[in-house]
Amino acid sequence: MWVLLRGGHPLRILLPLRGEWMGRRGLPQNLAPGPPRRRYGKETLQALEMPVLPVTAAEIRQYLRGHGIPFQDGHSCLRAPSPFAESSKLKDQTGVTTSFSLFIDKTTGRFLCMTSLAEGSWEDFQASVEGRGDGAEEGLLLSKAPEFEDSEEVRRIWNRAVPLWELPDQKEVQLADTMFGLTKVTDDTLKRFSVRYLRPARSLVFPWFFPGGSGLRGLKLLEAKCQGDGVSYEETTIPRPSAYHNLFGLPLISRRDAEVVLTSRELDSLALNQSTGLPTLTLPRGTTCLPPSLLPYLEQFRRIVFWLGDDLRSWEAAKLFARKLNPKRCFLVRPGDQQPRPLEALNRGFNLSRILRTALPAWHKSIVSFRQLREEVLGELSNVEQTAGLRWSRFPDLNRILKGHRKGELTVFTGPTGSGKTTFISEYALDLCSQGVNTLWGSFEISNVRLARVMLTQFAEGRLEDQLDKYDHWADRFEDLPLYFMTFHGQQSIRTVIDTMQHAVYVYDICHVVIDNLQFMMGHEQLSTDRIAAQDYIVGVFRKFATDNNCHVTLVIHPRKEDDDKELQTASIFGSAKASQEADNVLILQDRKLVTGPGKRYLQVSKNRFDGDVGVFPLEFNKNSLTFSIPPKNKARLKKIKDDTGPVAKKPSSGKKGATPQKSGICSGQAPTANQPDTSKRSK
Repeated sequence: MWVLLRGGHPLRILLPLRGEWMGRRGLPQNLAPGPPRRRYGKETLQALEMPVLPVTAAEIRQYLRGHGIPFQDGHSCLRAPSPFAESSKLKDQTGVTTSFSLFIDKTTGRFLCMTSLAEGSWEDFQASVEGRGDGAEEGLLLSKAPEFEDSEEVRRIWNRAVPLWELPDQKEVQLADTMFGLTKVTDDTLKRFSVRYLRPARSLVFPWFFPGGSGLRGLKLLEAKCQGDGVSYEETTIPRPSAYHNLFGLPLISRRDAEVVLTSRELDSLALNQSTGLPTLTLPRGTTCLPPSLLPYLEQFRRIVFWLGDDLRSWEAAKLFARKLNPKRCFLVRPGDQQPRPLEALNRGFNLSRILRTALPAWHKSIVSFRQLREEVLGELSNVEQTAGLRWSRFPDLNRILKGHRKGELTVFTGPTGSGKTTFISEYALDLCSQGVNTLWGSFEISNVRLARVMLTQFAEGRLEDQLDKYDHWADRFEDLPLYFMTFHGQQSIRTVIDTMQHAVYVYDICHVVIDNLQFMMGHEQLSTDRIAAQDYIVGVFRKFATDNNCHVTLVIHPRKEDDDKELQTASIFGSAKASQEADNVLILQDRKLVTGPGKRYLQVSKNRFDGDVGVFPLEFNKNSLTFSIPPKNKARLKKIKDDTGPVAKKPSSGKKGATPQKSGICSGQAPTANQPDTSKRSK
């Protein structure tokens, strides 16, 4: 509110002229107190020498708990029992007794009692609760609203105004209907909202009643002036705009109403209520601002629709106001030629109910505030190990670096051709799946039968072809895993793959998706002949899917062609830098080929967005179980062979040791020797 008011330029104060009020509505020149309600006399509180520091919602909750005051957490306010009203008076319009009639603004701490109309600052409330000053006694609260300086003028104008349908001259009635666009607004609607017409000023008069209709509180006059071929309108409020906090239509709202439409003009509220029958309210200052003092009156609604106008300013104002009222319950009618402001839509014969059904949600699941995240942040601080994710049981070194497997992240995995990427990633995913992580496999390079055979061997930790009598036992256990496979093979469209993943997340609550590999989806993309651009688009789609669905995506990408004697780096991933930039984790399976004998493999974590830790650890492949987590039994023999064959290739830069006897099960084959060319091919 401060930003809106302080950024504007105050216009001139409007004064009455011969009993006729005319002028433009301007921004307030100061932040004067709101309209007259029961509130503390200013003499009961000492003047503050220093500006009052803003209060936070956490401080308000802590204060209420500390003093044993029960409260309910609402959309924009906290509800608590009112110390300013007797329990016998705490009855709503339906006659049901309610004790939570005090509303405390979460942002400012200002309170309002709906029953006694007592209002004040957070300091006023604290003084009352703690018994400080004369304001602590209920009897010293102003029992009646004080007379304000314009009350006599308000009554005089209201008495001079007459209902529009009671005008003796029908030509004057037709002229007023034409000038204000009321040709399709019925007399019953005008009567229901108590709208009158001031003949000397040629102005419509909209009343501001006290809650419950106990008296007249203020007025707004809308004057129509002919300007060229059109009509211009000027508004005047009594009291001044800064103190005019009328939600026009509020007396017609029932406590049972759960939906309301907010407009910026009273005429629009008339048209909407008549056409749809829905409760409608008009903001006192249109699209200029939404006074926080009005938020308690909007707490009861579960759905609030903003239909403020037909221009960009109205659209931006609606989005801003929705943030005050909790965007999750707010919807916005987007301005357009087929969605003008409500009165114009009524006059043009549009279906207003249909337009309301097209209202867009103000809240988007990709945009949240800290208020929505505060409990989750507290949970993460209280459960650090759980926040780190699910830990692998087969790869303790991976836990040491990555800390765990977390939802909503994107992991990019790469390695040289024939190094065993598919074999490793299948065990990597099987480890998590065995611990209850619902997993979806998308293998476009090898068939699902062959992939399932490898994973079953890894699950049984041994070769089943030599012990078929145990197949049913292990197959039954493997079948119980929350593991699913896509039926695609070869090149597929990214849109088809994403649709399948969305379905799996909805039906099977998938938490981990493995895509092996990205290159098999690039041939179907017609976005560009540039393969780099196509890959960047696909990576962006997977990144968005992981975030929107809170699902971990592991994406296998082939590296660029590198020399065999060079280690792969993050920049070695095929394509541009987008893949490594979008990824939360980057894993590289390094395969250093020796001059003679088997090669050496190790896993390098080159990116870890969770806490920044990176590092490497050796991998040893066990051909019998097709795993990298179970050391082979012939480790000593291999070491002797390596020692006897003379010099070996240069050690990895990390200095860590590790050797593998053979290549992986899916990508099997011996490393080339000095006298033997590399004729191995990757199995498809």
